[in-house]
Amino acid sequence: MSGVLYSLQTYWPVHLLLLAYAGMLAYHAWTGHRATHGVADYYVGGRSMGGVVLGLSFFATYSSTNSFVGFAGQAYAWGGGWLLLAPATVVMSFVAWRFVAPRLRRFTGELGSLTVADYIGFRFDSVAARVSAAVIVLFASFFYMTAVFKGIGNLVQAFLEIPYEAAIVLVFVVVVGYTVAGGFISVVKTDAVQGVVMVFAALMLFSGTVRAAGGLGALAEVRAAPATAHLFALNGPLPLVYIVGVLVAGTAKFVTEPRQLSRFYAIDDATSIRAGVWTSTLAFALVYTLLVPLGLFARAIFPEGVTDTDQVVPMLLTSADVFSPGVTAFLLVAMVAAAMSSLDSVLLVMASTAERDIASVWRGVQSEASELRRTRIWVALFALITAVIALRPPGGIVGLTVLSGSMYAACFAPAVLLGLFWRGGNAHGVLASFASGLMVLLLWPQLPIAATVHQVFPAIGLALLVYVAIGRARGPVQSNALDRLFAE
Repeated sequence: MSGVLYSLQTYWPVHLLLLAYAGMLAYHAWTGHRATHGVADYYVGGRSMGGVVLGLSFFATYSSTNSFVGFAGQAYAWGGGWLLLAPATVVMSFVAWRFVAPRLRRFTGELGSLTVADYIGFRFDSVAARVSAAVIVLFASFFYMTAVFKGIGNLVQAFLEIPYEAAIVLVFVVVVGYTVAGGFISVVKTDAVQGVVMVFAALMLFSGTVRAAGGLGALAEVRAAPATAHLFALNGPLPLVYIVGVLVAGTAKFVTEPRQLSRFYAIDDATSIRAGVWTSTLAFALVYTLLVPLGLFARAIFPEGVTDTDQVVPMLLTSADVFSPGVTAFLLVAMVAAAMSSLDSVLLVMASTAERDIASVWRGVQSEASELRRTRIWVALFALITAVIALRPPGGIVGLTVLSGSMYAACFAPAVLLGLFWRGGNAHGVLASFASGLMVLLLWPQLPIAATVHQVFPAIGLALLVYVAIGRARGPVQSNALDRLFAE
């Protein structure tokens, strides 16, 4: 108890802001619960939400503590090549909203899809493809959720001087509470607020770090120093082609990951899509341009000795020479918000997938009330499992995030993207693309070339090749609904 009292007395501004933030979560949980009248409301907001709020949610959902802690600190070790992440997020945000969103919204509405797994099942008229996709979603989501839990646990531990385990339990209780109560509507409204908070946090984090490093000219000094000059070489700490592979795996989520794609299910009309394009893309452009270089500026503040880049941002935030106590308090709350904005979305995707695409397929569809009740139970169960895994995480934030993204890219690029834009394709091709993509992801790291070429390239390449080859050999799915969709 003395440790808790010390934390309350010493970090009262942080606790006050966290209390206000918890109040906002509770309000959105209440309003979301009142607006939820059925499964479609709980899963995708009744397909009636606006572009600005969904654009901010799309940005906030991706920009978790993985970004503010993991991505922001990675340049400390990987150098200038990591700066390519900023333009990559901008391009992929635009592509996702401009090209994928309109077709996915139309296809899922016509087919009656509420999850990515059931879209794959309906699109290819295959229960096996639907269940297989659901298993992939659950498996990949555990890696990502573990990374987010690790990031927020590290931050709360560093700021409030409480045990890492206590930080994990705190996050678990809060995120389960408002996700269970309010579902998609609560999650998206909360994400929109958190997205705005993250924009201000990125501005403050960048300005404080640059000032502590000695100004923008600090990068030139880091580049000129013999010990860090290699960070700016074309193939410095890592081959550039490998870093590009990591970027592809990380940003392919924009068009293949269920928690991102679920935002497109909820769009109400074409006007909202246009608003979403610019809201999301501008947010990524501003925030990631500020976040990605932080690891390089940190080299001027901490020249050496940081072996875990996940600790770079916590070290900056707990240094009295970098940020004032008030700014530090705001930034901690902003990063808690960043974590929540991803955890809630992933939990909702996992729960809806487990209930709708595995349990209901096996048991049979029952009433909407019972489906909602069981989905809420799944939310709590998956959060508990991930929190336990996060107590002893199996890897670093960036590594876990990229592994999750690689699985989605390799498995879902053919089924989701080609499924939207090419009439060909069938269940046999989908299942074979799942198997071939996963096989490459597992086996490629054992090859000598793995240190140079990231496994996401061969995994996506083989999955696409297999999907197209089998699609051409066996022909497309016969469906009047698909004929109409592709004719429009």
